[in-house]
Amino acid sequence: MSENLIYHGSNAVVENPRIIINGYYKDFGYGFYCTKLEKQAKRWALTKRGGSVVNSYFYVENNALNICTFEKMTEEWLQFVVNCRRGIEHLYDIVEGPMADDQIWDYVEDYINGNISRAAFWELVKFKYPTHQIAFCTESSLETLCYKGSAKV
Repeated sequence: MSENLIYHGSNAVVENPRIIINGYYKDFGYGFYCTKLEKQAKRWALTKRGGSVVNSYFYVENNALNICTFEKMTEEWLQFVVNCRRGIEHLYDIVEGPMADDQIWDYVEDYINGNISRAAFWELVKFKYPTHQIAFCTESSLETLCYKGSAKV
């Protein structure tokens, strides 16, 4: 097992992460979303109403959990994101990989609606800056996190 520092952008200090289930489907389904990129967590925090806070956690991998990792945007990643955004649930405890930000999601919708080809989709997304997200999707996955601290942005 390895230990990594990860970040969560929010409008509040989050010492005890929870999985919030609401009507908005995200890239990897419902879960507590973090990133290994502090700059990205700051961007997330700045989009929240109220204060802007970056929380940090030690993440200790647990190989007993059901983990799905996408190293980069692939056909499999695209289908997984499309399914999750449509509300199709998966059975993973943790899902990690690139993020479909708003612009990339627009391309995904264009692809789904037949407005652009698969080849055009891949051409449009290959020039984006690197992104990363890790979604903790079950209560047992949250046990891999240890709160380190938080900072106002």
